[in-house]
Amino acid sequence: MSKSSITPVHFISEGGVAASGISEGHQAWATANGFTGQRGTLLALPDADGGIAAYMLGIGPAENRPVFVAGHAGASLPEGRYRLEGDYGDPTMGAIAFRLGAYRFTQYRGSNKSPELVIPGRADADEVERQVEAASLARDLINTPANDLGPDALEKKARELAHRHKMKVKVIAGDELLAANFPMIHAVGRASAQAPRLIDLHWGKTTHPKVTLVGKGVTFDTGGLDIKSAAGMLIMKKDMGGAANVLGLAHAIMDARLPVRLRVLLPVVENAIAGNAFRPGDVLRSRAGLSVEIGNTDAEGRLILADALALADEEAPDLIVDMATLTGAARVALGPELPALYATDDTVAAGLVAAGLSAEDPLWPMPLWSAYDSLLASRIADVNNAASGGHSGSIIAALFLRRFVRNAKAWAHLDIFGWAPEARPGRPAGGTDQGIRAIYGLLRQRYSA
Repeated sequence: MSKSSITPVHFISEGGVAASGISEGHQAWATANGFTGQRGTLLALPDADGGIAAYMLGIGPAENRPVFVAGHAGASLPEGRYRLEGDYGDPTMGAIAFRLGAYRFTQYRGSNKSPELVIPGRADADEVERQVEAASLARDLINTPANDLGPDALEKKARELAHRHKMKVKVIAGDELLAANFPMIHAVGRASAQAPRLIDLHWGKTTHPKVTLVGKGVTFDTGGLDIKSAAGMLIMKKDMGGAANVLGLAHAIMDARLPVRLRVLLPVVENAIAGNAFRPGDVLRSRAGLSVEIGNTDAEGRLILADALALADEEAPDLIVDMATLTGAARVALGPELPALYATDDTVAAGLVAAGLSAEDPLWPMPLWSAYDSLLASRIADVNNAASGGHSGSIIAALFLRRFVRNAKAWAHLDIFGWAPEARPGRPAGGTDQGIRAIYGLLRQRYSA
């Protein structure tokens, strides 16, 4: 197989070798190798000279085929150029799946070249490129360790995206946060050697509907003085996964020129430990005027989000969406593959779920169960940042955030994991995108040009 040649990849359903249209010789080869179309199995088909003429990829039962089945090919094939043959679903989604399956994070090792896809003629090549780039941006940021992606570096990445799309940029950092009334962002990040900050990005026409994205940007989370265990800190470089996914989503929105007035707010901190770290039992003021007693310094993400959400809410946008690697409780309830979704508008929630299912970006709706609000009670402040009792942690975190959204027409909160413990079709193990395609799909539907 020469570097310039294009090798076909035939997608074969379970038991579908005979109906695949490949030659009888290749069918016999498949039978001899025990290939029946089992999901994820890859078989090279020889040519007359002993080289590789094509590949067969098993996709399992036709009635139970994942949207991203083509991601198996991107993950499994060696370097080369390929075209897709057979029934792999929607051409655009199939191309996105292949490309995302071929994603590699190679910043710290020698070049690991990925397979290259010839985009199917029926696919929307522009849509493939923007969605792959959006997801890859999020993955690259999450995979980068905290020694190379602290608050300074994350700000630099945000500025690079802003420059590319001609966004307006404002950054409030260090003690300026106190003067500008962002006391909780300051408190959470003040113990780090790199200053806490709020990154505020704007794009689009002022006459368009206002859509604001808020992303949790904790570049590393020790847990603060309520320190995590060693095992609990191992992947805490991913605690800026909300900010990473928001930046990827913002790229997709702007590249598609969606008719919205986009605002991106990223509260960026490192939750470090030092003599000036905030403490359990402290009472912090918030931008919204509510006083917050600190029940646990490891519940820091909701604190920085609260100040950013309060700012977002002040201009009463049409929609606020925040994304955050917020609670372990969401993972206990739903596992790593299903982000918890909370929304104040049922239509928005239903639209996000539907868009996610169609794009292999699932979300699971959860209740904003007001009866649990009492668990956030404090004897000395308006609210505690951590509930008593240890139950319903993801719901309670969402209820805490809801207190800071009063004017927006609709608000949605995604409690994401941002990490793939094991590889799945289109999702290699490691830092991963979550929620980007679901939210982008809803926005395209809601704000069509």
